[in-house]
Amino acid sequence: MAVPKRRVSKTRRDKRRSSHWKLTLPGLIKCENCGAARLSHRACKECGHYDGREVIKVGAAGEKAKA
Repeated sequence: MAVPKRRVSKTRRDKRRSSHWKLTLPGLIKCENCGAARLSHRACKECGHYDGREVIKVGAAGEKAKA
């Protein structure tokens, strides 16, 4: 069984572990229609457009209904 020759300090141990828990940002892009930030490959929640066409009807109160 492998046994370490020296004790690993808390600083060295924590430096090694620090990069394992970093969160990644979602791929946000600008909507071509309204300019709002939206997730890549998904319809815009603000205007309901995707790939240059309206796929979700968005009402004045922000309610969504399928087109």
